[in-house]
Amino acid sequence: MRKFKPSKLSIALLSCGVMVSSGGIYAQEAVETTVEPEKIAAKISAEEEIETIEVIEVTGFRRSLIKSINQKRFADTVSEQITADDLGALPDVSMADALTRLPGISAVRTGGQAAEINIRGMSGGFVSTTLNGREQVSTSGQRSVEFDQYPSELISQASVFKSPKVSLIEGGVAGTVELKTASPLKNEEQHSFNVNARGMYNDLASDVPDATSTGHRFSVSYQGKFSDDTFGVALGYARLFQPSATTQFVGLNYSKLRDVDGLADDINGPTKEEGIHLAKEYVGEGFELQHKGGEETRDGFVATLEWQPADNFSLKFDSFYSKFDSEEFARGYRVKFDGSQAAIGNPTIIDNSVIGGTFNRTSNSSTRVEIVNDDNSDSDEVQSFGINADWQITDNFNMAVDLSYSSATSDFRNGLIWSLVADDPNAVQPEFDNNVSINYLLNGLDLPDVSLNQADALTDVNRVMVTKYGIYPYVNSDEVIAARVDFQYSLDSDYISSVEFGARYSEREYSSDRSVYEFGSDSGFNSKEKPLNITEDMATVVDWKGDFSSFPSYLALDQNKVLNAWFPQGIPQPVQTWGGSASGVINGDPLGKDTAWTVKESGQVFEDIFAAYIMANIDVEIGDIPVTGNFGVRVVRTKQASTSLQDVGETAVKDAYGQDAIDENGDVIVQANADLGAQFITDDAGLINQKYAPGIIENTYTDYLHQMNLNFHITPNDQIRFAAAKVMSRPNIDRLASNSSVSINKVTTDSGTYAEISGNAKNSPHLKPFYANQYDISYERYFSESDGSFVFALFYKDIESAGIVTQTISEYDFAGNGLIVPDEFIDPLSGVPLEIRNGNFETAFNDDKGGYIKGLEVSYTQVFSFLPDFWSGLGLSTSYSHTKSEIQQISQLGQQDLPITLPGLSENVLQTTLFWGYQGFETRVSARYRDEFVSEQVAVEAQTVNYDDELVIDYQASYQFNDNLGMVFQVNNVTDEPTKSYFGVQSQTGTIQYFGRQFFLGMTYAL
Repeated sequence: MRKFKPSKLSIALLSCGVMVSSGGIYAQEAVETTVEPEKIAAKISAEEEIETIEVIEVTGFRRSLIKSINQKRFADTVSEQITADDLGALPDVSMADALTRLPGISAVRTGGQAAEINIRGMSGGFVSTTLNGREQVSTSGQRSVEFDQYPSELISQASVFKSPKVSLIEGGVAGTVELKTASPLKNEEQHSFNVNARGMYNDLASDVPDATSTGHRFSVSYQGKFSDDTFGVALGYARLFQPSATTQFVGLNYSKLRDVDGLADDINGPTKEEGIHLAKEYVGEGFELQHKGGEETRDGFVATLEWQPADNFSLKFDSFYSKFDSEEFARGYRVKFDGSQAAIGNPTIIDNSVIGGTFNRTSNSSTRVEIVNDDNSDSDEVQSFGINADWQITDNFNMAVDLSYSSATSDFRNGLIWSLVADDPNAVQPEFDNNVSINYLLNGLDLPDVSLNQADALTDVNRVMVTKYGIYPYVNSDEVIAARVDFQYSLDSDYISSVEFGARYSEREYSSDRSVYEFGSDSGFNSKEKPLNITEDMATVVDWKGDFSSFPSYLALDQNKVLNAWFPQGIPQPVQTWGGSASGVINGDPLGKDTAWTVKESGQVFEDIFAAYIMANIDVEIGDIPVTGNFGVRVVRTKQASTSLQDVGETAVKDAYGQDAIDENGDVIVQANADLGAQFITDDAGLINQKYAPGIIENTYTDYLHQMNLNFHITPNDQIRFAAAKVMSRPNIDRLASNSSVSINKVTTDSGTYAEISGNAKNSPHLKPFYANQYDISYERYFSESDGSFVFALFYKDIESAGIVTQTISEYDFAGNGLIVPDEFIDPLSGVPLEIRNGNFETAFNDDKGGYIKGLEVSYTQVFSFLPDFWSGLGLSTSYSHTKSEIQQISQLGQQDLPITLPGLSENVLQTTLFWGYQGFETRVSARYRDEFVSEQVAVEAQTVNYDDELVIDYQASYQFNDNLGMVFQVNNVTDEPTKSYFGVQSQTGTIQYFGRQFFLGMTYAL
């Protein structure tokens, strides 16, 4: 194992006693080098002096805070730290909540819970995450992990590296989050046992019918050392059963253009269609009003075995497992305007958008009110296993070998039952009630005014009929296998203390499988797939409460009873299928459905990475100023590939005379184009398609990442850091899928006739990483007279590319980019071969519109231990970050092209925690503020919106009865802060969501 070697500065600090921080909290573990013989005496002298210092026992939040400050102080990069003394000590529901207490870090709330984190104004896709130094995969097809999968009770330490070093795994333009589980041989106690149990209550559940109001958290952990401290064991289990409740309004995007105001010479409209001015207004798709509720169950396990048979060798195995299951329902109604065809009266227009008016259904429109009863289920699993051997071969030479495996699976099922109002449900052939009138007015970030002429019918079981059932599974799996070796050689030098070098190889495989089952229609009554009459036992009338009480009531349906009545022979299950009417199917029903997207959107992505690095650790004096740090380079070779299904068309069957063969209906008989690789592909329903050629599309590239970290120790308490690095983040793994579609068509012009190849692909294995050159400088002061620190930091990121856009390339080289192109194309009419030309290809590309992100961070932590006894436990920890960027992107939502900032960028972020402890009692209040930012809201589909600013306040109080037993009380989201969003301007309401407050009461026990 790597032995402790204090640098010159560490020796001085030890001698002065300033590494002691109110209770003997040390940062030695952050320094890992080899002891030089001539420095042993100084180290022993310093340790003897430490032993003579009076030690004051500090526990709880204050102890963790001080330890985190020390780890930041002695780290060799710009970083932030969270430390728990014991497993189960962090109070947060997940690591996402815990990380948002750090400077420059904010979270996007999903269902009221922090899920995705943003670092320095950049979204989760630019954040890489490791567990015990190993890459972690995701359940969502993203690069960012779902932090709510990681129970805070099982994590002993979290670090956020804002400036990297080349020994870290590449992948984070925003930063790298390093999570660590416990190392039992480093535990201060010989044996420790902790139990944490808390009950939970959500105060909004009473407003949401069928919502569960109570839940619980429970964790138990053990750490022990055996065989003269040569063998250690750490075990932990954490369970969360958490109810959720939401009342929400969701505005749908502005997908239609229509001249609503009828003004002559209207010059306020958008410019579309090659810059031609259109005298039209934006019209939204509609809106949703819903109650949402559900239950989330998370079980997490961690196990570590650590063996150190000799001082110079250690072997460690660790494992992590988390299973997260959720059941969620959404009840309410969806209003669809069909604004391009509906009759619009008394429109209210702001910013050239219709934000109010009366929409009446016409004979040409599908304006309607759908009663929605959705039931979604999600089952996610995350696993991580690793084994690490650390061998101090000589006093100067160390080797570490690490083998790891990480996997994630997700099975999300979106199930829906939608209903419409019938004219006469008891008719032989029921008809939809076409008398639909919708009157509404948006009120910006406040709830809208809504009235429906069908309001009374929405609660009448004699008028409402179930018209559509659908289930849409998203099944993903992601796994990575990796091996790495690291070496460190210590030098007897006044400049370079050691040299580190190593290599890592990983193989990652991601797969996505889609399937579907649909029955009926949501826009009218399907005569073939008939609607279902509702009986009294299937439905419950639901009234809105609180701020939503003015909205019309609706029928909530029991999904099981509806499906059993609708499908008495058994509820159909989704399958991955072409669909009977899909092009190329040779044994289907031409009157059936086309669901070829389930096959074409399924596939695999492969990513093989080899990386090598070399890094020098600096330990030098410039003048009288000690300087530590590192510099080096990391070389990364990436090979990425994906499976593909290319449409290569069909070829005519020839008769004995060389003519196209004709069937009995007079149609040309076609067959698979085997010359271009077409194969008979059978789906799960037994349908055979002959138009597609399966294949693999590959892309390989190499990157050189240079990095440097310098720490100037101005005084024992003051230091200045400077860091510079080139960093990268790869596109989300699901964006590397190949879903290209290529076709060849005859083109006739004045100059002649030819065959043109065209195609499109919204994702591509040819996408490259996002790159940035970044610079950090910070001043840090650590208080010697009391516990605390002050940090002022500036950062600048020069982003080369900040997003993925869809571009159309003319005369695209299809063959040169791995797409199948025929050698010839025969005119189906004349039988004459035509010249083949490359045409347009619409595909995903890294944009070339980079720019800067710059900002400042200020953090201040102070434990006022110098105050009189009663107040000596008072403390404050606060941070503020200000981030700006010139980067603007275009979000294409329906007919709107909205200029947006970088997703995840809040210009101002503030976190503050005020805490106080005295004789076993501890209390603290935390506030997290972020101003407006851009992210996605999920409605019918994902929509990019602007989120309004938010202030989330949490409170916790605890009392320690004795060394073993304690009680804790906690309130999350004290003010019931909602989430509010809008489309570009606040008059275009996006989402207004209320989640309620969460109350926790429980006990802790430690032995």
